[in-house]
Amino acid sequence: MSHKLKIYSDGADRASMLEMSKNPKVEGLTTNPSLMRKAGITDYVGFCKDILSQITDKPISLEVFADEFPEMRRQAMEINSWGKNVYVKIPITNSKGQSSVELIQDLANQKVKLNVTALFTLKQVWETCQALKNGAPSVVSVFAGRIADTGRDPMPMMRASLEMCRSTGSHLELLWASTREVFNIKQAEEVGCDIITVPFDLIKKMSLFGQDLTQMSLETVQTFKKDAESAGFKIG
Repeated sequence: MSHKLKIYSDGADRASMLEMSKNPKVEGLTTNPSLMRKAGITDYVGFCKDILSQITDKPISLEVFADEFPEMRRQAMEINSWGKNVYVKIPITNSKGQSSVELIQDLANQKVKLNVTALFTLKQVWETCQALKNGAPSVVSVFAGRIADTGRDPMPMMRASLEMCRSTGSHLELLWASTREVFNIKQAEEVGCDIITVPFDLIKKMSLFGQDLTQMSLETVQTFKKDAESAGFKIG
């Protein structure tokens, strides 16, 4: 490969985010409103500013949550002002299905670093690349994991998306989003993606890369034995 795949941690647990920011394998962080809600966060601005005060040397993607484009733009400019390492996440549409491309182009012209998210189709990727053509360094996030959830192989789409990003300019990075298993990291490498977002628990599983499979088999059987004994299971 001519480049190295960057691992970004994905989540909203403060302790885990700070832990991951110190992990040399992790080169950036992302979060979103759904992850924040799951983590019990109620003060969006307070949480984001606290994290940014602790993590200043790695890119962090923070998402707008307005549904009307003027307010989405206002939120984007506000989030952009919070730090030089901030990438503003803009969903490709609002909740009504209205395209965000015009807003994305406007923000790109303002040299706001963007992470365009929730991309599922090549049409969306193409429109995003065109909107970002003259902008600041930005990220194109294709939800490969959720595409795979529908029974479709995401690899052809990711390869086509990479071609679109590369043909647009070196300032665009393709991100493999909604990672489901550690093997997705190998798939993203194979495609040539620039970034993959990985949940905290899967980043920890990366320690298994290259492990001897015979030894893993033995450890699995030992676990079965230990758990059966601990549960006091008996037959007959």
